[in-house]
Amino acid sequence: MFGLFSKDKKESLDKGLEKSKDNFFGKLGKALVGKSTVDDEVLDNLEEILVSSDVGVETTLKIIERIQQRVARDKYLGASELDRILKEEVASLLSETNSKEIQEFETPADKKPYVIMVVGVNGVGKTTTIGKLSAQFKKKGKNVLLGAADTFRAAAVDQLKLWGERVGVPVIAKGMNTDPSAVAFDAVKAGVDQNADVIIIDTAGRLHTKINLMAELTKIKRVMQKVIPDAPHEVLLVLDGSTGQNAVIQAREFTKATEVTALAITKLDGTAKGGVVIGISDEFKIPVKYIGVGEKVDDLQIFDKNEFVDSLFKRN
Repeated sequence: MFGLFSKDKKESLDKGLEKSKDNFFGKLGKALVGKSTVDDEVLDNLEEILVSSDVGVETTLKIIERIQQRVARDKYLGASELDRILKEEVASLLSETNSKEIQEFETPADKKPYVIMVVGVNGVGKTTTIGKLSAQFKKKGKNVLLGAADTFRAAAVDQLKLWGERVGVPVIAKGMNTDPSAVAFDAVKAGVDQNADVIIIDTAGRLHTKINLMAELTKIKRVMQKVIPDAPHEVLLVLDGSTGQNAVIQAREFTKATEVTALAITKLDGTAKGGVVIGISDEFKIPVKYIGVGEKVDDLQIFDKNEFVDSLFKRN
């Protein structure tokens, strides 16, 4: 019934998206009071609700246009069916970018070690996401190694080391103010020597000097490629879902600075802005790979578009 999802994970997802769902349906309920058909007023209200739920203006207009086409095509669509139509259109939109089913914390057999470079500004839960990812990979029986290449904050290096100890995963670190690319090189080399399955490299997230950031990330990639020619195999951008449109701005900046191949959207449990997942997925055409819906290690989940939409649109 739940595909990759166990009952516990589905409950965790439902609970994590509760604020977003309640906020959305509370507003939608008010917009539909006394309405029997999906008229212009309903669509105007829906547009406002989607934008205020951080779905984003462009994506909202796309969804509204699709619903208008369906209403025009099928004259008998009533306001009571708006939930279902909306759910179908959002699922369809997410499917366009997230078409590939992501295997639960698996890595390609022909990429060993599989190198993940993690990017994102400070405070979005980047290091915590790396720690939780390590735990999930390790639970799958994978040999994991971490590289502490965010060397501009002592706290980042220390935090990664703490996660390494907690999860039982080795961390390659040189301390603060050392060359990030040197750390990345040593981590990748150690990963190859130790027959690691997965190497995860943390990087600094300073957006105020985008040119420097771009140069730094390019250098880290180039240095890693001296050991593994096609590294990194994945560039994972971590975004804080609770910041809404600010996360969208960060995504714009990072996609200009480096080639991002996957997204992790964290802290969705503490916010009513869960709609941001839909907008970011649609705007950047980059698959959402992981979402964070709670504090526990298992609350970093593989993003399943169908389960996400189901939880977001589930009526109590």
